[in-house]
Amino acid sequence: MERVRIRAVRLLRKGMAPVEVARKLAVTKQAVFRWKTNRKKDGLNGVRFPGWAWRKPSLGPQELMQLEAELLKGPKAQRYGTELWTGRRVLKLIWKLFGVKYQPHHMRWVMRSMGWTCQRSRARARRRDEEAIRPWKRRGWGRIEERPEKEGHDRVCG
Repeated sequence: MERVRIRAVRLLRKGMAPVEVARKLAVTKQAVFRWKTNRKKDGLNGVRFPGWAWRKPSLGPQELMQLEAELLKGPKAQRYGTELWTGRRVLKLIWKLFGVKYQPHHMRWVMRSMGWTCQRSRARARRRDEEAIRPWKRRGWGRIEERPEKEGHDRVCG
């Protein structure tokens, strides 16, 4: 679109009427008039791509460093029962430290900007007995593993 805006401004400078420019470039005449006004006000920068219009991050570099220092202390330092940072726990920590609210689905971007990644722990039973599992895997697993039938396993169905 930036190329279209610049081309429109050039055509206007050559003396072409805004309605003709709109017709030639297949845009609305309101857009052409807006581009003409922006060009008069800000020069060529008035018709260049303005950039993406998303919110600036609420936490600056200093706050992110402070947040990371607190995260490295671990969740137990914040009086949580486990050594697992969850998105909700990090949200509460940010609110406690800085008074800034983030949406839960934005935590991914905040953590990624600090170089942290989402880690999911393996689901394991609390009472899992590794000593009992190891021999069973050696002896019992082979019996239940799926094997092809001896007869007819290589026949093609038609």
